[in-house]
Amino acid sequence: METNSTSYKIKQFMMFAGLTTITFAAVVIIPFIYGLYLTLTSWDGVSRNKPFVGLANYASTFADADFWTALGRTLIYAAIAVILVNIVAFILAFLVTSGVKGQNFFRAGFFIPNLIGGIVLGYIWKFVFNRALVSLGESLSVGFLSTSWLATGGGAMFCMIIVSVWQYAGYMMLIYVAGFMSVSADVLEAARIDGCTDMQSIIHISVPLMVSSFVQCMFLTITRCFMVYDVNLSLTKGEPFGSSVMAAMHVYNQAFTYKNYGTGQAEALILFIVCAVVGMLQVYVGKKAEVSA
Repeated sequence: METNSTSYKIKQFMMFAGLTTITFAAVVIIPFIYGLYLTLTSWDGVSRNKPFVGLANYASTFADADFWTALGRTLIYAAIAVILVNIVAFILAFLVTSGVKGQNFFRAGFFIPNLIGGIVLGYIWKFVFNRALVSLGESLSVGFLSTSWLATGGGAMFCMIIVSVWQYAGYMMLIYVAGFMSVSADVLEAARIDGCTDMQSIIHISVPLMVSSFVQCMFLTITRCFMVYDVNLSLTKGEPFGSSVMAAMHVYNQAFTYKNYGTGQAEALILFIVCAVVGMLQVYVGKKAEVSA
């Protein structure tokens, strides 16, 4: 009887989740395990032979100063971009839920940049920084606009942050909009009767009740910023002089440009671990704050 019950549950699972499970295993689990194996080889990405080298690729990774420089640069970029994306997204969400006329139109408008592919987005903004702003600066005799911001390492990083905020803020805005709408109007009305200003209601009522929205947005933004590659490629290509190469671009170059696939895979694994640790710490802290609220 128990065997029949188990068989029935297996058939039921395969009927409803079997295809999804097989697909997930085929495109995520199996490639991940195969990638772990490749970190132990000196494969060049082309030949059939995959010489086993043990932990040599990890030793090369820890000795690769360029990788750690790119990772440190990514940490700085991610820290700034995550903060700005969430601040802008929260402000936009507040504006489009405050009853302003045409707020549904504004929601759609702010979300549109997220629909544009990163490669296309990078080329669009590259034209803006290299041509449009420079022409505007020269015509108005504004010094800091007269030269392309992409011409310096710090300027290129600043441009990447601007583009990331413009791209991600609209998507995160929708999550914050859902958070604002989940706050009971009765609670806000009671606070207003007690003499709370709009700002006090936001800080002391809306924000604590929206902790789950902050956790989701922070996690999504962190993972996206750590894995940024498309905008990095089309906007700066790592220039000038490699000063804007992010970790994902360095991993790609190591594997596919320099044909050090094993080392590149080892660096990708370390990048994944760093991203996962940072993301899980943020979720853990956020969940504790959610429980406290």
